[in-house]
Amino acid sequence: MGKVALTLVIIGALNWLLVGLFQWDLVTAIFGGDIHRTSSGLSRIVYTLVGLSGLYCLKYLFMDESRAR
Repeated sequence: MGKVALTLVIIGALNWLLVGLFQWDLVTAIFGGDIHRTSSGLSRIVYTLVGLSGLYCLKYLFMDESRAR
């Protein structure tokens, strides 16, 4: 269950990275809706930081359960 939750968090973070860098929403593109988001500069910085955090967390997805503790 933990790996599934971490995978979903990483996917969400990568989506926010795309929003922060390119103002493009991958999830909306796949499931329908307006794929371009208009955001303030500060919002885009926060989205980008969340996305970069998701990239950082990829290592935890492939780590042994015993090493993660």
